[in-house]
Amino acid sequence: MPLRVSAIIDVAGSVRSFELVQPDASELPPFTAGSHLKVQTPSGQLRKYSLCNDPAERHRYVIAVKRDDAGQGGSISMHTQLHEGDILPTSVPENAFPLVDNARSYTFIAGGIGITPVLSMIRSFGELPPAPWKLYYLTRSPESTAFLAELKDPTLKRNVVIHHSEGNGEFDLWPALEKPDSGHVYCCGPKGLMESVRDMTGHWSRKNIHFESFNEGGGVKPDDKPFTVKLAKSGHEFEVPVGKSILAVIREHGCNSASSCESGTCGTCRTTLLEGEADHRDMVLYPEEMETQIMICVSRAKKERLVIDL
Repeated sequence: MPLRVSAIIDVAGSVRSFELVQPDASELPPFTAGSHLKVQTPSGQLRKYSLCNDPAERHRYVIAVKRDDAGQGGSISMHTQLHEGDILPTSVPENAFPLVDNARSYTFIAGGIGITPVLSMIRSFGELPPAPWKLYYLTRSPESTAFLAELKDPTLKRNVVIHHSEGNGEFDLWPALEKPDSGHVYCCGPKGLMESVRDMTGHWSRKNIHFESFNEGGGVKPDDKPFTVKLAKSGHEFEVPVGKSILAVIREHGCNSASSCESGTCGTCRTTLLEGEADHRDMVLYPEEMETQIMICVSRAKKERLVIDL
């Protein structure tokens, strides 16, 4: 779906928003709060970006991109090579982080650029939210905080807590998560933040805790090594190189296993692990499941070989 870049705005020191519209000004496919787009960046790489505007808007999509100078060039090309009027190849919206209807309350925890899907959720509430909500937005400094002016609006003072770690230390989320209730918690941000929230919500109902990440494939660690994955049902074996996920490799060989987020947060690609020891990098599995289950979009092998039930 080729979309035209109609506006580019700097919303923080290293964060830029892009407004995308149909070239003929027609309506765009609808989306729900929490959705993302896949775009082909000017560098040629595919990247996922959350939609951060109100889902009621049908004339535009708005994404925000944080420039990562240590990344593989996708975000840099979005910042340096994409201009107003350019055409950006774009997917239809998908949602691996949906907002639960009829929740008794919502607690949003966002770190850095993780504010984008949460902002769409908040905007979808309008002037009459369906339930009480609270946002904890954790960033390094005011200069690095996207959409700061909007979220500091006096009308949101009761609902929004913004914390900058520079000069203030880390924010203590425990008081907000200590007492489980029937509300829902949504967390999007760096993996360290999500792991901390997962640890602090271990006594909550699993179905009430939701995570979103855009670290597709789980990222690369310094000690990563290639390994072999065997598909038990077909008997085929493939090498999984450093920098590629099991899911990506088996897709290349014609196995279209179900997936959605491809960042280890939604659970769609859960697969039975028959042999081998997994290096788990997801946010879904609990300790008692790790010997027999694996999220093939992000997790790897601790040794030379895994056998999975595909």
